[in-house]
Amino acid sequence: MRVVWLWAVGAGLLVALTGPPGSPGPSAASSRPAVTAGRPDLWHGARTVRNGGAVVAGRPENGLDLTDIARRAARAARIVARVAGPVRPVILVPATTADAAALAAPASVAGMAALAAPGHVIVEPRAFALLTEAGRDVVLAHELTHVATGAATDARTPKWLIEGFADYIGYLNADIPVRAAAAELATEIRAGRLPVTLPEPDAFITPASGDSGQARVARAYEEAWLACRYIAGRYGEHRLVALYRAAGRDPLDTALTETLGLTRDRFVAAWRAYLRTELS
Repeated sequence: MRVVWLWAVGAGLLVALTGPPGSPGPSAASSRPAVTAGRPDLWHGARTVRNGGAVVAGRPENGLDLTDIARRAARAARIVARVAGPVRPVILVPATTADAAALAAPASVAGMAALAAPGHVIVEPRAFALLTEAGRDVVLAHELTHVATGAATDARTPKWLIEGFADYIGYLNADIPVRAAAAELATEIRAGRLPVTLPEPDAFITPASGDSGQARVARAYEEAWLACRYIAGRYGEHRLVALYRAAGRDPLDTALTETLGLTRDRFVAAWRAYLRTELS
């Protein structure tokens, strides 16, 4: 499962930061027994809303507009499909944080807006309600990207590429300025602290507490997102997709050479220059 942490960016904007991604899964009908096994009480009185291929199942007492979530999920799925491949959104919206925790177990839902499991996305209703309109769209597109790419079963692709790719798609239609979406990283760069290397896997692990640790996680996602954004802007979106696929088969150095014609050192140097240009 994947952890999604809320982080305040810019003028009160809340966006989601993610850890290990989801994987492609079954249809809504076939996924339902797996997520309700042992806890049918979680869905007593639930209603289902459909929009195009999106299916949203939720309890009315959570206070969220399921019709709105279904509309957003269907729109996010179209964005994801254009870049990463088709995905059928199945969004589960339990009544309370405790119910979300029961669905997500053994993962924790503390501080989460949503998390992905194979074939579906679980919304933590209290945290999701705090997101802005744009933040909700980013979260759903990001999570559905992980479902579409099957990243949960991917043991080869670098973490920064998995998360950066999902954020790249999540932000595509969000109309959020780069310096707002990457506020923590921008602050570091303006202070003269430019990242030296791409973020390592442990940089995406959110600590149990501590603002400094959470800020480091935020920067890791921002660094990863801008690495993928740089590739798409410089070489074309098709090359970013090709790199993602190649890195799932081959070592990163080989994938970079085959798809971008760059060594890792040259790629890192170009990415660092891009960060300076975009955020300084």
